[in-house]
Amino acid sequence: MRTQVAIVGAGPSGMLLSRLLKRAGIESVVVEQRSRDYVAARVRAGVLEQGSVELLRELGLGDRMNREGFVHDGTLISNGGHGFRVDFAAATGKSVMVYGQTEVQKDLYDDADADGQTMVFEAQDVAVHNVTDAPTVTYTVDGHAHSVRADFIAGCDGFHGVCRTAFPTGLLTEFERVYPFGWLGVLSETPPVSHELIYARHDRGFALCSMRNPMLSRYYIQCTADTEASSWSDTAFWDELRRRLPTDAADTLVTGPTIDKGVTPLRSYVSEPMQYGRLLLAGDASHIVPPTGAKGLNLAFSDVWYLSEALRRHYGDHDSAQLDGYSATAIKRVWKAVRFSWWMTTMLHTFSEQGAFNLRMQETELDYLATSVAAQASMAENYVGLPF
Repeated sequence: MRTQVAIVGAGPSGMLLSRLLKRAGIESVVVEQRSRDYVAARVRAGVLEQGSVELLRELGLGDRMNREGFVHDGTLISNGGHGFRVDFAAATGKSVMVYGQTEVQKDLYDDADADGQTMVFEAQDVAVHNVTDAPTVTYTVDGHAHSVRADFIAGCDGFHGVCRTAFPTGLLTEFERVYPFGWLGVLSETPPVSHELIYARHDRGFALCSMRNPMLSRYYIQCTADTEASSWSDTAFWDELRRRLPTDAADTLVTGPTIDKGVTPLRSYVSEPMQYGRLLLAGDASHIVPPTGAKGLNLAFSDVWYLSEALRRHYGDHDSAQLDGYSATAIKRVWKAVRFSWWMTTMLHTFSEQGAFNLRMQETELDYLATSVAAQASMAENYVGLPF
């Protein structure tokens, strides 16, 4: 096949890019190693920044989100059972939308189907070649070899994908912090304990209460990095969650059988630059943030917006300046999101070797946030999303 942009990865970032390019009259082909059902069913992020919400609406993909999503004007933070609320709307005039990644993915796929988007699933042996002069993606399906020649390749294939590894040795500078804990998360068909998210710091470890819809709740507790989800019974999980929540939330928590249970490792990771030749990375292919700040999916969306605008200018206006500067532009926002996610993570989690000084700093940071209008405004500004 021959196309203008070959997109590797059919997750939210790759599919959003295909939709934005379609609106700009730019052809693309999407190649994905997994099956469509597997990608569509991945349970990931659930909080959309206002910029992400507006972007989906501008694409005509906001109808179901507007009906089924939860608009949140703030969030609750608890420290050792004592809580306070950060009011996003009052501080910034903006809000966030709780709408699961699985739902975003479905909306993107439905739109792609309606447009006749070319998508290849269950592609094996995916590789990228000749990215400086004749970009090509090769793969096999059912034992048959295929190739897509393109003007550009967009690497939207995640942290474990093939695109980042196609950069020449020594070109990438990598920054990483692996946190010494994970999140044990469950889904349950129960009403959410709160109408807004609860972030809870406790001496026993962090906890988070979120939701997907009026009868689907998402809960997390901090656990050791080597925890096996199967080692936790439902009863043990609910008991531990109650211990870490404020009393009023613990007393009203509705429990039930869990329908999904897993452990999410936490890391901060950035690789620079985000482009080499005609190969351009977006989303998790270039950076990972801990989920504490709800930035992963949103950061991928801002990357994709920068990239789509650069490609639109390249093809529509014959101006490649924005495309040449894509990495430098995107990486500035990446690092701000990495900083915010790192700050939220270090403020709210229990570290086994943090010592008395670091513990007191953590408690003081939370006390300052609880009592300072300026501190809450800063958190709100970052949480609802910096402009892109």
